[in-house]
Amino acid sequence: MTASNKPELILTGPMMPLIEEQADELFLVHRLAKAKDRDALISEIAPRIRAIATAGHFPVNGALMEKLPKLEIVANFGVGYDSVDVKWAGAHGVVVTNTPDVLNEEVADTTLALILQTVRQLPQSERYLRAGKWLEKPFPLSPTLRDRTVGMVGMGRIGKAIARRLEAFGVPIVYHSRKPAAGVSYKHYPNLVAMARDVDVLVVIVPGGAATKNMINAEVLKALGPNGILINVARGSVVDEPALIEALQSKTILSAGLDVFAEEPRVPAELIEMDHVVLLPHVGSASHHTRRAMGQLLVDNLASWAKGGGPITPVPETPWPAKRK
Repeated sequence: MTASNKPELILTGPMMPLIEEQADELFLVHRLAKAKDRDALISEIAPRIRAIATAGHFPVNGALMEKLPKLEIVANFGVGYDSVDVKWAGAHGVVVTNTPDVLNEEVADTTLALILQTVRQLPQSERYLRAGKWLEKPFPLSPTLRDRTVGMVGMGRIGKAIARRLEAFGVPIVYHSRKPAAGVSYKHYPNLVAMARDVDVLVVIVPGGAATKNMINAEVLKALGPNGILINVARGSVVDEPALIEALQSKTILSAGLDVFAEEPRVPAELIEMDHVVLLPHVGSASHHTRRAMGQLLVDNLASWAKGGGPITPVPETPWPAKRK
């Protein structure tokens, strides 16, 4: 396939070599990150673009897609795709893909590690040792998982993987979602505040976007209570960050373990200054193994579409086959 007859693709920002190298084989790639004037580049190539590959570098919104009359597919790196306007895409016959399943186990592993670090205060105890304080006296006793019930906010693929691990720890599990999940025996709470009152650890694993923005708010945190711990491995937008900071400062809740934040990579100074929280730099799926699998699935979606076979993992809002409207 020569450059002249390759379909043309926009790469919204730098991606792992695996993606960029294979994209160059399949497409004539236009890299926005290297453009001196992004708007000028988009205007120049707009009539020819049929695909976009993105990792949330900047929003793939309706205003951008509307400029691309031949656009057929947006391939998103990651299971979350809140940076893509799927409502507009679905209404205009543009299919959006993501990279589900291949990261379930990694994110679930990270979640259990974050729960244990937060509940047992393991990072604090390591800092205590490194500071030489163990020579003076033992580290104080920590809370435990043994007397806790975990409430899952969301029970999708990753939520189920987290719950399976918690079962092995002998921890009671309940969950909140819009409707009961098929094949799940845990108690379902239709009301999030009611569940927060009944649990000691709240694990958030729901998609980002307008529907879930700030769903973990001051009311939920108050219901979680002074022995409660919040774990967020979803999206920063799901938690009302100022309300969380206030709840932690006032001891409305005991602690939090956070892998995601509202304005990444910017983390509020108030959180960084707190010693009783555990903060991770959005590393839920960040292993070589899992990121390679995610990258390959993104490419496989594009390759399958380019060959006429249709994408492998279209998101529910944009089923395949799609017809440009």
